[in-house]
Formats: sequence, C-alpha cells, structure tokens
Amino acid sequence: MRVPLSWLREYVDLPATETGRDVQAKLISAGLEVETVEQLGADLKGPLVVGQVLTIEELTEFKKPIRFCTVDVGTANGTGEPQEIVCGARNFAVGDKVVVVLPGAVLPGDFAIAARKTYGKTSHGMICSGDELGMGDDGSGGIIVLPPEMEPGTDAIELLQLVDEVLDIAVTPDRGYALSLRGVAREAAIAYGLPLRDPALLDVPAPNAFGHPVQIGDPMGCDRFTARTVTGLDPDAQSPIWLRRRLQKAGMRPVSLAVDITNYVMLELGQPLHAYDRSRVQGTIGVRRAEQGEKLTTLDGVKRTLDAGDLVITDDRGPIGLAGVMGGAHTEIDDTEGTTTEVVIEAAHFDPITIARTARRHKLASEASKRFERGADPAATSAAAQRTVDLLVLLAGGTADAGVTEVIAPSAPHTITIPADHPDKVAGVAYGRETVVRRLQEVGCDVYGQDELIVTVPSWRPDLTDPNDLAEEVIRLEGYENLPSTLPKPPAGLGLTDRQRLHRRAGRALAGAGYVEAPNYPFIGSHVFDQFGLADDDPKRKVVKLVNPLSDEEPALRTTLLPGLLQALRRNDGRGSHDLALFETGLVFHPREEPRVAGRLPVDRRPTDEEIASLTAALPAQPRHAAVVLAGAREQAGWWGKGRPADWADAIEAARVLARESGTELLVRSGQYGPWHPGRCAELAVVVDGAEQVIGYAGELHPGVLKTLGLPARTCAMELDLDALERASSGHPKGPKISTFPVATQDVALVVDKSVPHTDVEAALHEGAGELLESIRLFDEYESEQLGADKKSLAYALRFRAADRTLTVDEASAARDAAVALAAERTGAVLRGA
Repeated sequence: MRVPLSWLREYVDLPATETGRDVQAKLISAGLEVETVEQLGADLKGPLVVGQVLTIEELTEFKKPIRFCTVDVGTANGTGEPQEIVCGARNFAVGDKVVVVLPGAVLPGDFAIAARKTYGKTSHGMICSGDELGMGDDGSGGIIVLPPEMEPGTDAIELLQLVDEVLDIAVTPDRGYALSLRGVAREAAIAYGLPLRDPALLDVPAPNAFGHPVQIGDPMGCDRFTARTVTGLDPDAQSPIWLRRRLQKAGMRPVSLAVDITNYVMLELGQPLHAYDRSRVQGTIGVRRAEQGEKLTTLDGVKRTLDAGDLVITDDRGPIGLAGVMGGAHTEIDDTEGTTTEVVIEAAHFDPITIARTARRHKLASEASKRFERGADPAATSAAAQRTVDLLVLLAGGTADAGVTEVIAPSAPHTITIPADHPDKVAGVAYGRETVVRRLQEVGCDVYGQDELIVTVPSWRPDLTDPNDLAEEVIRLEGYENLPSTLPKPPAGLGLTDRQRLHRRAGRALAGAGYVEAPNYPFIGSHVFDQFGLADDDPKRKVVKLVNPLSDEEPALRTTLLPGLLQALRRNDGRGSHDLALFETGLVFHPREEPRVAGRLPVDRRPTDEEIASLTAALPAQPRHAAVVLAGAREQAGWWGKGRPADWADAIEAARVLARESGTELLVRSGQYGPWHPGRCAELAVVVDGAEQVIGYAGELHPGVLKTLGLPARTCAMELDLDALERASSGHPKGPKISTFPVATQDVALVVDKSVPHTDVEAALHEGAGELLESIRLFDEYESEQLGADKKSLAYALRFRAADRTLTVDEASAARDAAVALAAERTGAVLRGA
C-alpha cells in the first residue's frame, strides 16, 4: 500500500516538521511494515510552468515529424515573450495548455535543461510528458494537456503536486484495514496521540424501496450489498489533476472519471466498489454461486469458465461480474466513446475465503480481491457508496438518485471476554487496567467491565478473534521496543541433545572436508521422482502435501535433499563455477500412516508433556538427513602435479566422514537405487539393535538422470539418514588411544574375481586379523592378462600394534596369515604370486 504523506495529512494533523522518515519510524513501532519512503520531486528544480501553445510549425524535412512551437509562459521567462520550443509529440494542438520546463531547470534523473540547437532550430526549454516529470503512467501516453482554465506562467510543480513523500507499506494478511488511507491514518493518529478525521463518517440516507432492485441468493457469500444510482453525468468530464495525481502516487493508473472515483474511494476507505453503466444492466442485480461451466468475459477481455465455488454478480441475462474480483465486460463504463451518463454504484461485502479461492482459481489477483480476502470493513459499504455518489455529483455534474438499496444479512458484533491483566501476563509487563482499556478503545473497541473486560471488536478488525489478539494490540501500541529484554534461565545440566551435537559436528566435518553448505527450501514437486527414475511404489513418492503451497510446481514437502542440492549445483555450474562440492543437512518429511489434526497449544502457560506429545504425534515424521553433491575437479592441478576429478569414491568418503563423527561403523557395499549409476553405487548401512539397516546411498549419478536434469557429466552424490546414524552410534566418539609401542606394517596383495567387492575382502581381513589390527587400507587395484580376464588384484596395508608390548615379526606375520586365510575362505582370495 502506497500512502502519500500529503494525503495522509488530510485525516491527521501531523506536525509540520514531521518527515516521511519520522512517520515511518512511528508506524513501524506500531507494527506496520513500512518498507521504504519514496521522495518524489526531491531532485526536481524549476522553473516548471503552465504554458499555452500559440503556434505550431510542422518541420517535414526530417525522418520523423518534428514541430516548432511558440508557447506563452507568462512572465516566467523574465521577458513575457513567447518561448520557442522544438517538440516531437503530436497529442496537443494550438490553444492547449501544457507543462513547460525552461532553461536552468533540472528534471528527475539529474536531467539539466538548457537552450540548444536541434533540427535547425533553437529550443528554449521543453514541453513535458508525465514520464519526464516522474509522474508515472497517466494513461495519455504523451504530453500533459492541462484543463483550459489554467493560467500561463502558473507554477506547475505545485499544480501537479510533484513534490511529496510516499510511504510504501507491506501489509500483512491479518491487517487488511491498512490497505486504505483510513486505516493507516488511524494508526498514525494513535502513534502521535492526535484525533482522527474519519472519512467514513458521512451522512448516509436511509435505505428505501426506490433504489435499483438487488437480490442476494447466497447470504453467506455476500452479507451486505449497497446500490446507489447517479444520473445526468457529463460524459466528457475528466478527472481533475488532484485526483489523478493521488491515484498515481498510490500506484494506480488514471482511466476515466467514474473509474478513477471508485478507485479513489477504495484507496481512501478500503472498500472496493464497482460502477455499472446503468443502460447496460438488465433487470435485477443478483449475487449467487456460479453454475459449473458458466461463461463470463471479464474487464480484461478474457472469457472465463466459472467454477461452482465462484461468487458472481448477475442481471436478468446471467453473470455480469466476478464478485469481489473483477467486473464483466458487458456492463463496463464506456470511457472511449464517452456515452455513459447513468451509473449504478455497487458497494458490497463478500466472504474473504470465497474471494481468495476465486482469485487463485482464475489467477486473477486485483486490488479489490486483495482487500476482500484480507477482510474489508462490512460497515463501510454505505459510506463508500455515498462518498462515490458525492464525488460523481461534484466532478461529473451528476444527480444523485433518491433510491437507496441496502441488503444486509443479520449478524451480531463480535465480543471477546478477557481478564484485564491478560496483556500483562502475556508481555510480562504491568500495564494496568487503564492502559489496556485506553489502547483497546484507540483501535476502535468498545470496552466494559472491571476485572473481566467485555470487548466488542470494531467491524474493520476481523483479525481480532480471541484474547491473545487483544493482548497483542495493547503490547504493540505500548511499543515492542519497551518490552524488557530478559534471557531465559534454563535449568543446569541440559544443553544440546546428542542429535543436535551430531548435527553440528556433521556440518563442521563436511565443511572441513572442502564442502560448501547450500541450504535449500524444503519444497518439492512429484516430477522430481520421475526424473530420478524412482519406482512407482518407492517410499519417497509418499509426500506431505501443503494446503497452501508457495508454488503450484512444488506443492509438497521434500522426502530427499538431493533435488535442492542438484538444482543449486546446476545453477552454479551454469554461471561458470564448474568445480563444486556442496552439502546440506536438513529435515525431510514423511506422512504418518494415520493422519491426525494438531491441537492448539496454550500461550499463557507451558504446555504439558501430554499436549506436546499429542502435537508431535500429529506432525509428519521428520528425520534429519545429510547429503553432498560433487562435480568437476576434486583436487586442482598446479605446480605440484595433476589434478583429480571428483568421483564415486569421494561421495562414499563423505559418508565415512559422517560415520567417524558419530562413532559408528559404516557398512559400504555395492548397491543399486534410483538416480545412481547401477555399477557405481554404494549402499550405506549400519547395525541398529543387532540388525542391519540401510541408511543411504553414495556414488556417481546415472547418465540419464544427468541429461534430464542438465547436470555436468560424472556428477556424484551421497545422502544418508543422519538420525539413523546417530541411533547406531555407541555414544560420543572417543579419541584414539596413543600407544608408546611401534607399529608393524604388513602388505598383502590378493587376487580375487572381478565380481567380488573390495568391502567384502576388507571385512574378511579385518575379522581374521583379530584385535592386534589397528587399521587397514586399500592402496592399489591392478588388472592384467597375467592375472586372468576375470581377475583383479587388491593390495592392502595392514597396521598391527599391541597396547602393552612391541610385536615380534612372527606375531605380525601370524595375524596377517590369519587375515588372508579368512579372506580366502570367504571370497576365494589367493595371495598374488603364491
């Protein structure tokens, strides 16, 4: 919502010394998000005056039509002589009043004006358009043509209200009243402790039987409808300058007088209106639900197929408007031919949810729907209609019809019972009853009672529904900045949980291994699972869908971290960063077998353990995962030698890094799953409660997946369940024991079939070597014709050490022979050269 400060001052007598920045600070303190304060005309310097075109000479010898004009600017040029100006625009004629900038002036954008020779003539200034003055789109698309009553030489800066400050407010969904000057002025009046001149306080005639007939077929969708008629409008009447300028400053484009007035009143009071050409409306105006498949052409020229949930405005022919969103083309006011002389004004209140769903269903967000879906003031309809009628009579020479139609569904004001000290308890500050009552009355509430207050909520605040909402009003108006800053005092001996500690260690370990953290949004679309090649019954396809997703393309919560990481990798690769190693640790989400509805926790006390457990049981399962993706070079080339590209082994090593941080033994074996290459995929498992559990996969991604996702060749990835890794751990990882005795190293080279995984051979060696084995490392893999077509050689370095003595050669050799014997028994390994 854009709020011109000059317009705001009409309703609140702000101190003359207050700037837009000062008002911004006050409104922010009151809880409104004032994002910026735009300084209009700050870099504008005159003379900028009204001029009257005296003569126009067409210069035809150039590629484009050029006009050499003489313009009367009064005495603004110091001589009183006509000003000679060259101009290329053609939307003005001799006798028109225009805006002229004279030499010595500076236009927005630091554009200095001076006399200069062009097209064979000397131009002493410029005839201006709205864009050149920073006015925005005025609908004319050319030179500003002023009303004929303007006097040449008049200061155009003041006339066009070019100098002003505009507050840009980001209105949250619960504060729909702030989408109006009336609502913002009320907040400013409270902040400054000044009275408010409420523009909705108008004398409104009582409804009678002579107004345009209206029939409400859905009182739940439309609980209030006011119709007023104005006749005898001057079809040639134009919006005055002040009206057009206020609309432009508020971010709206002037269209025609009748439309401009309805937009102006909407900005002023927050009540959307619609004006119908009375001659095009046939019979009774009605409000009902649309019939499924019914057609309506809206004002934007689009023929829309309606849904049974849409609320429509009708006449005897059928739908003439999409209620609360956009009017229909068949009853619009004709602003091109200027034939509309009678209008019917509609000011209604519609169900917010219905309007929100209709706007999203048709992808048709409008200024009206924005206000209705946030909760417009139902009591403002008659005042808004009256204000529109008054302006049409004043500016278009119309006559207000005596008929007044007002259809109202019976409803009672909303009341809330609240203890007088409830805001004190919520904020931890002793406000006292008098302060609570005063602040609630300032926002428009009627308050009765002593210790127990009965509060009647004003019609323009549908967001106030329970005691905590009222407490928030008191706290924000007293100032969030005045709340004392106190740190909570946790009981001794708690601190981080083991899960939290592992999460932190995992991030630090991956960062230390050269990975860069890349957090992503937790949203996903089902098309990702098809791109990954997951089976139709894969558990990852069972997702938690959001009721109101940020994007229709990603309507669910993720079950894997890889889509976000791979998207980040692709984006960085496309921008020239080709050597990448990214990681993320975060939650994934799995739906419960039996969905439950989450209860509402109290805010005036600590929830009980049972309430917390009930809430937790209603949430989806949220295990924490860790994932990495790699592409390009893992080790850079340089004077030290050749580099090395990232490969499947690096992805597996990232999993081992995490296993070491958790103090867990990770089982790595050949696997096959989803997006990974069938021959370069490792299955990651741990032992939990005596049983093996697969917790993730690592390796090189499938070439088909890489092509589909547009990823670099040989991209690798790893993902595992960090919570499962923590459950399998034996507690906090322990530091290694430092022995004072020397190590004994024995190397063995074993020949096995190519189909035998290295992990199986390593596991057999580890078990066979016994407790003297300190570590085992594969340092070479070799294949040749001498070994055989289906054979390979695996060379391992075995390190033996005893905690209490120096090992003899015979002891180390015996341990090595035992390891080789068990490997031969389990995998068919044979000592190379034996």
